[in-house]
Amino acid sequence: MSASERSGEPAGDTRRVGSDPVGLTPLSPVGRLAATVDRLSREVRAAQAEAEGRALIELAKGILVARLGCGPAEAARQLAELAEQSQVTPLEFAVDVINQAARDRVSEVTDAFLAATAAVRTAVPDEDPDGGGTAGAGAAAEAVADSAAVRLRAAESGALAANDTQAVADALLEQALRPLGAVAVAIWAAGYDGSLTLVGSAGFPPAEAARWRYVPPDVATVARCGLTERSGQWFASLAGTGLPSVGRHQYPDGGRVAVPAGTGGRIHGVLEIVWPVPLAPQPPQVVRQVEALAELCAHTLESYTPPREPGQEPRVMPDAVELMDLADGLHDPALVLVPHLDVAGQLADFRIQHVNKRFMDPAGRPRAVVGGALLLEAYPMAAGDSELFRSVERVYATGEPFRARHMNLTALVDQVPLSAVADISVSRHGNAVLLIWRIEDETARLASLLQHAQRLGRIGGFEENLLTGEITWNGQLFDLYGRPHTSTPVPLEELAAHAHPDDAVAIGRFLRTLLHHRRPASAAFRLRRPDGVTRHVRVVAEPVLDTDDRLLLVRGACQDISAQHWTEVALAATRDQLAHTEQQAIERARLTLQLQHAIMPPEQTPLRVPDLQVAVRYRPAETEQLVGGDWYDAVMLPSGRVLLCVGDVAGHGIEAATSMVVLRNALRGLAVTGAGPGQLLSWLNIVAHHLTGGVTATAVCGLYDPARRTLRWARAGHLPPVLVRGPEARPLPLVRGMLLGAVAEAAYEEAEAQLAAGDTLLMYTDGLIERRDRPVEEALTQLLSTVRPTPNTLDQHLDRLLTYSRSDTDDDTCLVGIRVA
Repeated sequence: MSASERSGEPAGDTRRVGSDPVGLTPLSPVGRLAATVDRLSREVRAAQAEAEGRALIELAKGILVARLGCGPAEAARQLAELAEQSQVTPLEFAVDVINQAARDRVSEVTDAFLAATAAVRTAVPDEDPDGGGTAGAGAAAEAVADSAAVRLRAAESGALAANDTQAVADALLEQALRPLGAVAVAIWAAGYDGSLTLVGSAGFPPAEAARWRYVPPDVATVARCGLTERSGQWFASLAGTGLPSVGRHQYPDGGRVAVPAGTGGRIHGVLEIVWPVPLAPQPPQVVRQVEALAELCAHTLESYTPPREPGQEPRVMPDAVELMDLADGLHDPALVLVPHLDVAGQLADFRIQHVNKRFMDPAGRPRAVVGGALLLEAYPMAAGDSELFRSVERVYATGEPFRARHMNLTALVDQVPLSAVADISVSRHGNAVLLIWRIEDETARLASLLQHAQRLGRIGGFEENLLTGEITWNGQLFDLYGRPHTSTPVPLEELAAHAHPDDAVAIGRFLRTLLHHRRPASAAFRLRRPDGVTRHVRVVAEPVLDTDDRLLLVRGACQDISAQHWTEVALAATRDQLAHTEQQAIERARLTLQLQHAIMPPEQTPLRVPDLQVAVRYRPAETEQLVGGDWYDAVMLPSGRVLLCVGDVAGHGIEAATSMVVLRNALRGLAVTGAGPGQLLSWLNIVAHHLTGGVTATAVCGLYDPARRTLRWARAGHLPPVLVRGPEARPLPLVRGMLLGAVAEAAYEEAEAQLAAGDTLLMYTDGLIERRDRPVEEALTQLLSTVRPTPNTLDQHLDRLLTYSRSDTDDDTCLVGIRVA
């Protein structure tokens, strides 16, 4: 069966497909010429496909000759009979024979397609022989797998028969990738320096391919991403990557695939495939098919030689022998590594082909022990945390050099790890890898440490020989003086000429101590640099005497203390400002303390009521502003009843205190009207809402009748009073009442409690019990357990509550207690 028969086009068919171009008729000369060109093009494509199919059939016949021990004619007859018995075409049967004999990557892909076909045939049986429903699905799947096998072998045949990478790109696109929906393909060759060269392409305009002929090293493209991942990069859309690539203007939103093309652990290039639309996730069979095509490209790229520009000398890659000579000329330890492949042809290790004369093993082993060994045998720790082996492997695969500083080199000697810190350089030269390291010794490390310390401390060193006049400065001192490194250093005697005139006395004293008294000295001065910048500098120096006690030289250091100077200036200004602020705070505290004493004196005059003890306590929250928003009151009214109340205005300080004064005095004035506690709180809510700037507060108000021993009380968002009777303590039942000042008008519910002889009633603010880590209910339960033991006097009782209070909110506290005699 010829390729033209497979495609459904008779080889001799010359009919024109599609409509004629506008303006052309079959009888016109131009129309006849167009029809002839179209016919010849189809005949060329059919002949090419037929030749590729014939090559596969001939290859299968050769396999049968080797297996059956027969001649070519007998093998052709056997191939035809077996194909007829299998009910497949000779080309499809020939591909099956090749796959069974080869057992290569292409055959693995074909087996994956056949497995998928079997699954489809099992899941979807041919129930409808007439073609309806699911009938024919198994056959269609089998046809897809067979066509995939034919496409892969045809692409392989075309790639191997092609004489250049451009022909390989054409064969891959037409034979294997167009059926997958791809519209273009690019074959990139990886250069020794990490560059990429477009050596073959299909489906792109010629101008676009020419524009992308060369990609310099370190330029991020889709193809370069394929070099970093062994499994390749699959991008759903080029626009989503933000990476440039060939054909991005023709297919900006299409899918892209970049798969490395390598053999034996070395990557020779990248196969990039383009789809016109976003690419959906592909099944494993398609992924393996693309990887097999990349392997076909690798065999072609392995022998690829870059074309020379006119007048350009051919670049000869050094072989291992030349690289050995190069390594021997280096002043650092160097190893020449060659790849070591396993039985499957995959990279397993690197053999140390040569060790140069400067070689210094971290474990102290001689050159003869290391030379000729495998890298992982000589340095098994190279596969550990340092990732040295992985870096060498990546350089050999991609050709991109690798540099690293301060890498740990570890060698095992008698199972004892010996480590050294070194700078590493790895580069590929032809088929070999050059590994160079420079082990840091203690002297170089300390010199580097000293240099960084001088840089960070902005310190420059100098040495002046007083006999010869020779002066030595380091680079930091030139930078400090603002002078070029090639200029002449400034002698000590001329130091005053480069300083501020006001510092001449300090510099003169420094020089007399150093040069005449021959003692170490230091001084601080303002250095005036040539660029007009003034720096604050501290100089420290010491004299060096010879054996005859004569002054030989002076050495010292200069440090830029400008930042320290300006910091001290800023700190001095800050100290002055803090002193002023502290004085203001002391004055404010004195005023607030006077206000607190005027409102609620520390020594409250005891309220004398027959058969009733009254005690109050106030604990401020802030030591600097003793007045808070909490307030209390206990006063005898003209009616003979006792007004008891506590409240809490939101906030602290003088602002809260002024609002508290308004509410406390207002409640006293309203209480003489004889109204009940609910009505008093309603009036107080109007005062808070309208006359205090919109403050909010909580309060509990009670009127105690000594004659009846009853307490009528109401609350405005406040905690209820606590009644202690004998060994039990409980809060009074809650009554309704909202926050003061929240709304313009509010009504407050009243309740009445009957007290008995010996009862104690406590009113308090939340500063007594509130904690950040507990709800109010738990804190109230803790208070009830604290108030049950009743001391002898009411004052002791209140003091005990303040002492054992577990509040941690730094809020002020008011406490009012009464005890019935």
